[in-house]
Amino acid sequence: MTEPTALVSALILCTVALIGLVLSRLMGIERRIAKLSSVDAKLDLLLKHAGVEYDPYENLPPGVVDAMQRGKKIEAIKLYREATGTGLKEAKDFIEAVQRGAGNA
Repeated sequence: MTEPTALVSALILCTVALIGLVLSRLMGIERRIAKLSSVDAKLDLLLKHAGVEYDPYENLPPGVVDAMQRGKKIEAIKLYREATGTGLKEAKDFIEAVQRGAGNA
């Protein structure tokens, strides 16, 4: 085998190994998400049974709540940033967490 052919073969082999590793990690993440969804559903049932109400929009500025309920995620992030002074990443993460808590993500 010539040197360029060996190099190309090695690169292809490394690429295939990397793809396999990434796919393996993704499958692990999917399993964890499925498990968390099950735990989340059980927690919701326990809270309901205990008479505890969970309002994911509690303590949020009204404009943010309105934007989220209309499905305007970017607007909600902008309004949340204006109201709290947080950075873009923090506001985005917070809004997405609220959406997950409300069952909208």
